[in-house]
Amino acid sequence: MSADLATIAYYEANAPRYTLSFGQAPSRHLDAFLDRLEPGARVLEIGCGGGRDSARILERGFDLDATDGTPAMVRKANERFDVGARVMRFDEIEAVEAYDAIWAHACLLHAARADLPGILDSLLTALRPGGWHFANYKLGTGEGRDPLGRLTNLPDEAWLERAYRTAGFTVVETERYAGKGADGVQRDWLALTCRKDQP
Repeated sequence: MSADLATIAYYEANAPRYTLSFGQAPSRHLDAFLDRLEPGARVLEIGCGGGRDSARILERGFDLDATDGTPAMVRKANERFDVGARVMRFDEIEAVEAYDAIWAHACLLHAARADLPGILDSLLTALRPGGWHFANYKLGTGEGRDPLGRLTNLPDEAWLERAYRTAGFTVVETERYAGKGADGVQRDWLALTCRKDQP
């Protein structure tokens, strides 16, 4: 399992423009996800990007560990929002029962399809029993490069839910919706809210 260097290079080169091209409002799924957590819960954010969701998580009073695989994105998040973000790729997650929640907005879609099950295993291990995880993915019929050259895994809904259940997550809620990514392509997306069961 390894990071896709072309995808990281895209974000490294485009971090200033990319972070300014989106509004400052956090993800529309974020507050509903945070409402599930206990006050002060420890939250791992992967793929924090420019830090807009990170800032909201801190504003809500949670204990945040914000991470991104691209150094330029980490710098932008810290410059703009002072969120204490650090560099960590998906394949570097090694925590064991360290977090109450893992927030992964529009980032795991860049993991290679073959690597995703291993990443989900790492996320499950990093969660404490009863912990929550959110992720959303562009749907499709197979892995490929988007018009910006980024690797995108493009699973179908059944494959994605099966991958989460096989990893050991309980899928609590899903939402299928239409949306555009940074590449401007209109696609269906799937948002998953999952839980690590208590023993």
